[in-house]
Amino acid sequence: MRVVVVGAGVGGLAAAGLLVDRGHDVEVHERADAPRETGAAFNLWSGGTAILADLGIPLDGLGTTLDTIENRSWDGRLLGRIDLAAATRRFGTPQLCVRRLDLARRLAARLPDGTVTFRSACVGVTPRERSAVVRLADGTTARGDVVVGADGGRSVVRRGILDAGEPRPTGWATWQGMMPAPPGAELVRAGFFMVGREGLAGMFDAGGGTVQWWFDRRWTPEEPAPESVVADLRSRFGRWADPVPALLDRIGDDDVSLYPHHGHPVTRSWGRGRVTLLGDAAHLMPPTAGQGANQALEDAWVLARTLDDADDVPGALRAYERRRARRARLASRVAVRESANRYRPRRARMLPDVVGTAMFVRWLRFLSDRLHEPDSGRTRS
Repeated sequence: MRVVVVGAGVGGLAAAGLLVDRGHDVEVHERADAPRETGAAFNLWSGGTAILADLGIPLDGLGTTLDTIENRSWDGRLLGRIDLAAATRRFGTPQLCVRRLDLARRLAARLPDGTVTFRSACVGVTPRERSAVVRLADGTTARGDVVVGADGGRSVVRRGILDAGEPRPTGWATWQGMMPAPPGAELVRAGFFMVGREGLAGMFDAGGGTVQWWFDRRWTPEEPAPESVVADLRSRFGRWADPVPALLDRIGDDDVSLYPHHGHPVTRSWGRGRVTLLGDAAHLMPPTAGQGANQALEDAWVLARTLDDADDVPGALRAYERRRARRARLASRVAVRESANRYRPRRARMLPDVVGTAMFVRWLRFLSDRLHEPDSGRTRS
């Protein structure tokens, strides 16, 4: 089967790799000039890392393994600790903090030469009875038995097949970046987030002595940009406990990237004919639940398996969408609520660490189709 993938992000590249492995002829079109370097780092949980293992992607040297996450109050008080190593023992695959660019390079490297075409922007898509056609900005077209829109939250493919409106802002945004670990944040295989009335600050060990850091606060697209982003963050978070002030003292405006939070309503079906969607194009969600990249990988894994020996291709695509919609919808709903950013210290301290860890492990499994496979959970705690 010939498959055209629009978008060379993590989800699009993973889908291409899984489809190639299953004998399909795949081409990927990406509007950017080169692999994207934005996005700093993100967390991959056991379902995502299991899918990478299925792809033969080596995990050694890919970011760093995370064993714990701490929940702290803005003044440094420990509110709770999640034992991520328990999830690793339960499912047999690790929890990682990964640089987006590093993962994209590994996914692209295992594809056949010429699979990905850069500077090839999709401007429209036309479903037909026995094929689908992607119209490209240079005036050419790409025809496939299947077209997969993996082109992000403002997907051109999505707009061409769904009357679903534009992404909706949640009223929050993230300011993020990466840097050498500041004093007081010598994290080893660990991460933390601190919550206060101003919002949330977090750091994770990203490997090599660096940390992925971020600040979440209330924000709308109409808010005027401050003269200095860092000065604005210092005014809001500067009195928080270490290592937040040390971090703010060491960054400049050029070190900070803005990531506005948006979401899509996750419909039961997100395709038409021989066209479907994947990742943010299907279910854009804020990063607060740590599920964006993981759900994109889950989409890619289910899609590739659903297309095996499919006689009714449109029917197979709708089956893929129905299967993924339930889990992606829940992840999206939790993320859009922005609950992790809300300051509720009494509620957090009422939950024993062992209970919080058990809930987290169960949550990871519930959101993952891959972890429901019989061979997952090779080692159980």
